[in-house]
Amino acid sequence: MSAPGQFDVVSGEQYRYALTNFRIAHEKVEEQRTQLQEQEKQVALLRARIALLEGTSGVGNGMRNTLTQQNTVDDFSIKTAASKLDREINRWAADIVRSPPCSLNDIRQAALSDIFDGYVQEIEPYPFDATGIQVQNLLRHAMSQTISEGIMNCLIVTDSPEANIQLTRIHEHIFSRDATVAAVWRRQTFTAAVERCSADMSRFFLDEHMPALTQALHPHPEELKYSQNLPIFAVLEAGYDFSRMLHGSPSNSGGSVDAFYRGFVPELGSPLSPRQMELVKRCSMSERGEVDRVGAVVFPGLVKVTRGPLGGPQGDHVQAVVRRAQVICECALLGSMVGRIAHHSAM
Repeated sequence: MSAPGQFDVVSGEQYRYALTNFRIAHEKVEEQRTQLQEQEKQVALLRARIALLEGTSGVGNGMRNTLTQQNTVDDFSIKTAASKLDREINRWAADIVRSPPCSLNDIRQAALSDIFDGYVQEIEPYPFDATGIQVQNLLRHAMSQTISEGIMNCLIVTDSPEANIQLTRIHEHIFSRDATVAAVWRRQTFTAAVERCSADMSRFFLDEHMPALTQALHPHPEELKYSQNLPIFAVLEAGYDFSRMLHGSPSNSGGSVDAFYRGFVPELGSPLSPRQMELVKRCSMSERGEVDRVGAVVFPGLVKVTRGPLGGPQGDHVQAVVRRAQVICECALLGSMVGRIAHHSAM
């Protein structure tokens, strides 16, 4: 301890050395602060440019801002739109079971033929008659598969299937290189998308994904050709509206997250996965700890695809389940025998 009246004294050389180092450190900090400010400015300009291209710029009157807020995608809007589409699919399937155009056995056979790409024709006939709940849920599965693969996972921008397939490939190519550019390109493209699915486009979906069911439910081809008010067309239209809402609207992240959505439908007979599937009815086997399988998918799941971490491999993206597929287990369908078909098809 220093005596009273005494002070620690450093030499002038040490003082000047410390002062010089302090000034250099201060200049470095100031330089880094200036660089960070410039980076933040460039990021803000980039986000403003993206918002302008997406049509979400804050410039404009209150009505424009209100419409922008209404057109953003968030968990609530996805849940609301999905519930509406779910009701449309269920109503269509229930009406068919209530007044079937042919026997329930024929409808079941046609649905399984579409679901398994015709393989079910090689399996011996069922030893029991189809039930209403079985057929209704298989119809929902076939329609969910059609909407997921044919509409949600393909950018429906024009009335030409070939053009839509090419646009989807272009988007995948751009997204693998730059997710931000892909997000802007996709949302700008959807500003010029067709407002509704044409009758020709709807028939293409049915011919591509539900040929057997379409023939069973509508045996007269002229009915599909000349009538545009069929319930099955209304369901496909609702599926298109849902898909357009997902792909054509920006997320509520303000351009900070570049993502797009894809639908998925678990295979019939596959094991139940709590991370990807949600049971709409209780499963007694699962509650007892036994292994049960998917009997039918009544509504497709939804995956959000985002770019991978910075510095990661090019094209490496992250997929996160934002809405689990709604499924019914095999035991709830009272012996659907779907698992047996899935087992034979895998052999």
